Amino acid sequence: MEVQSIFGLTLTILFLSGVHSATFQIKNNCGFTIWPGTLTGAGSPQLSSTGFELASRASLTLNVSPPWSGRVWARTNCTTNASGKFTCATADCGSGAVACNGAGAIPPASLIEFTLAENGGQDFYDVSLVDGFNLPLSVTPQGGTGGCSSTSCLGNVNSVCPSDLAVKGPDGSVIACKSACLAFNQPQYCCTGAFGSPDTCPPTTFSEIFKKKCPQAYSYAYDDKTSTFTCNGRANYAIEFCP
Repeated sequence: MEVQSIFGLTLTILFLSGVHSATFQIKNNCGFTIWPGTLTGAGSPQLSSTGFELASRASLTLNVSPPWSGRVWARTNCTTNASGKFTCATADCGSGAVACNGAGAIPPASLIEFTLAENGGQDFYDVSLVDGFNLPLSVTPQGGTGGCSSTSCLGNVNSVCPSDLAVKGPDGSVIACKSACLAFNQPQYCCTGAFGSPDTCPPTTFSEIFKKKCPQAYSYAYDDKTSTFTCNGRANYAIEFCP
């Protein structure tokens, strides 16, 4: 699904009673501290935490009340300056604080996107690299009654990132990989203008680099067939960074 459309999915209500509160168990399997962020789609309140610090091997559980749509990601290499402003080298949300407070990730950022239906209806979820890549990640349904497969980006795209797309840290290592759309801002990479449909915006050599490393993840806007996953029946979700 397109990044622009994740918040606009229609929620199909399949059951009429029994409101279900889902949980996101977010775990950091990286060998370093990360700062996950959450963003809720328009029209719904933000989750109880919109950003927090998570040490290596630590986890945190958030409650989510369907219907809900939004995204989860993780920031890296974060610091607080002398004036108290908090910033991150990758996937910063620009809030100046650990909490993102309704701001989304600044690309490049690996994303997990959700649309959770109410009362046990069908959930939609995906791993998206449409906004680029900063960390490997996965999402695994816990429970549910139908579909409910895990999806992930297990490969390290930074290790194969072309120099034109690379974001480098102070030591010269690649810490994130831009999408071609972000790097070049051209219609054929952004699927806009004359390229604004699945028929006119096929994969590019750049998106195929992402797809080869992470076959289940969205590599560009119209990468739906192999990248959208569903689950029926009141599932919870385990989210892991560096799985």
